[in-house]
Amino acid sequence: MTTHPWIKSYPEGTRWDTPLALGRVERLLERACDQWPNKTAMSFMGRLISYRELGALVDRMAVGLRSLGVGPGVHVGLFLPNTPQYVISFYAILKAGGTVVNYSPLDAANTIAHKIEDSQTQVLITLDLSSLYDKVKSQLGFHGLRHLVVGQVGDLSADPGAVNDQLLKAGQLSIVHEAEGLVRFNELLEHTGELSAYPDSGAATEIAVLQYTGGTTGFPKGAILTHANLTAATAQATHFTAMGGTLLQEGQERVYVALPMFHVYAMVVTVLMGTNIGAELVLIMKFDPQQALRDIAEKHISCFPGVPTMFTSLASQPNVADFDLRSLKTCGSGGAPLPVELLHRFEALSGCILSEGWGMSETSALGTFTPTTGVRKPGSCGIPAPGVVIEFRDLDDANRPAPAGQPGEIVISGPNVMPNYWRKEAEHSAYFTNDGFLRTGDVGTMDEDGFIYIVDRTKDMLLCGGFNVYPRIIEEAIYAHPLVQEVIVIGIDDPYRGQSPKAFIKIKEGASGLSLSELQAFLKDRLGKHEMVHAMELRNELPKTAVGKLSKKMLMDELASQR
Repeated sequence: MTTHPWIKSYPEGTRWDTPLALGRVERLLERACDQWPNKTAMSFMGRLISYRELGALVDRMAVGLRSLGVGPGVHVGLFLPNTPQYVISFYAILKAGGTVVNYSPLDAANTIAHKIEDSQTQVLITLDLSSLYDKVKSQLGFHGLRHLVVGQVGDLSADPGAVNDQLLKAGQLSIVHEAEGLVRFNELLEHTGELSAYPDSGAATEIAVLQYTGGTTGFPKGAILTHANLTAATAQATHFTAMGGTLLQEGQERVYVALPMFHVYAMVVTVLMGTNIGAELVLIMKFDPQQALRDIAEKHISCFPGVPTMFTSLASQPNVADFDLRSLKTCGSGGAPLPVELLHRFEALSGCILSEGWGMSETSALGTFTPTTGVRKPGSCGIPAPGVVIEFRDLDDANRPAPAGQPGEIVISGPNVMPNYWRKEAEHSAYFTNDGFLRTGDVGTMDEDGFIYIVDRTKDMLLCGGFNVYPRIIEEAIYAHPLVQEVIVIGIDDPYRGQSPKAFIKIKEGASGLSLSELQAFLKDRLGKHEMVHAMELRNELPKTAVGKLSKKMLMDELASQR
């Protein structure tokens, strides 16, 4: 048996030890602009933007950002949906020498404030959508935020005036008033001139992105992703997705970008990998299954990375058989476990293999992949990606191997794995083993062919529609309700989202009661949409340990015995 049993499961045309090109992330775009200048890089609301035009927009934006003081060590936040402004800003920040900080449009206001302060974001780029701008306009001038750059959704569409007017009439836009530190996005695109290089910038070891990920307690932590981490992950994804050029081919593909680009999965497998192969990125602001089916059929989409809820939606459409989905060459599912029944159903409908993978923000989204040819094992999240080593450690001591035949905590190493969390250097030993493997908190096993099966999580985390949701954050928000005395939040099965949060609540003595709708209304401004409680149960008492600590384990054991 080899040290790495997964090597024998690599399909023809792929190698675990394939050389991975490491470098600066913005070089991916520069190469694409040189190699495919006339190919469409992005399509958005009827507007086609070539790689030549994208390169020019990025260059002008980078010069504009430099005029705001962006350079090495300066952190620039992206609080954007899937629009061309995200792609342009992402590459321009890196080209200017700065660091990207991804913000989720789903974040609650207090989470945004924490991220601005913790990440030391000095410039934040957003749009005048009320769902975005209204959350951050009050942050300007606080927590070190010097500039707020605001664009309009339709400015890079085929008909900017019509799109912006339509959104305004629908009440979805905010009126942006001039203020000190506020900059219009289009003003930055008006800059011209050469972008002078900083003498000490350009190293692949510099921080490219701070990707915030939740914790089991407290606020989210920023995973440090270097240029080397992200270019390694891009090379890994390109290698096993392209299958040696027999599956995806350079300059000939269309990638459906319905996953939110602020999420590490989409950032790597759509933006970066798409750029790396000269693909057209079809940008979708909000996923709609009927529109997605039409787009796949009419625009001949060849690559569709998604999460299980998306594929569930597509496969569940009553008229799915009316659409020709044969243009699809590869579909990838990540963010949450993929039900085996869904895998078979979608493959039968589309004729396209649906491959499952596993990864984390801390691993630049990449960890494992499922081969599209050769041995495939439904129910497994696949085999380690090129250059990745995965081991299983004792659940009580991650510095020891797991007992033979027993599940263990998954630990991972590879060029795509972050060096540490931002401003958590002193806590390195809590996140890494003594021999340098990242502790993932997931528990799993590996079979004789190197296929990995995730069986549990050591972290108190839910996976809701592909998003990490942390019960502790929800519990803290619920505790702010004046009627709540005690609460435990757990995940319940959801056929669409995978899991949804359910709150078990003991209300204060003398209180008349609390309904789910009342609780949801109270939590609306305290939680992101992905964190919202979907079910609630009032109880006279919640289970506790002998020392009086609320016990989630006892509650889950009770529910399991009832089932």
